[in-house]
Amino acid sequence: MIEVTVKDATLQQAALEGMDAFVKVFIDAIKSAIGGELTSENMSELNNDQITLLAWDILHDEVMDGGFVQLIHNGLGEFIFKNPFAKALNKMWGMRELSKLIYEGHTLWLKYRDEIEKECNEEEFMALFEKFPEFDDLDDKFIENEEEWTDDIAHYIDDNLEKFAKIV
Repeated sequence: MIEVTVKDATLQQAALEGMDAFVKVFIDAIKSAIGGELTSENMSELNNDQITLLAWDILHDEVMDGGFVQLIHNGLGEFIFKNPFAKALNKMWGMRELSKLIYEGHTLWLKYRDEIEKECNEEEFMALFEKFPEFDDLDDKFIENEEEWTDDIAHYIDDNLEKFAKIV
């Protein structure tokens, strides 16, 4: 296991800035400890909570930027849907609604992944959103609940600091 550290002063400042900044401190610290990018090689050096937090970060960035269609098109569906991410959110973190959303996305991913993951130009990519309106409800639900879910994650981290980083 690699050691992930967060400076207490950085954590205190982030806590004053809000839940997004607080969560980001841990995401950044984990990414820094693994060299900036999660790979199959360095994944084994992290614990389940750290991997779950990085999966949340990927999901959050992709869905907030371009929805589940973009996440799948960018080849991240397998990481989000095939790993025990949704199970960890539900069983370990108590985030049942987000877990349900991931399972719903998994069903659509299985149904449409081959077509969505194909190489395409910008115009063809934009047409995917029209072609797969089933993802609209998932995108909307994520955006509507994003603030609450980020708050839930911040509280989970705060209650389990030792699972995410050593505070120095």
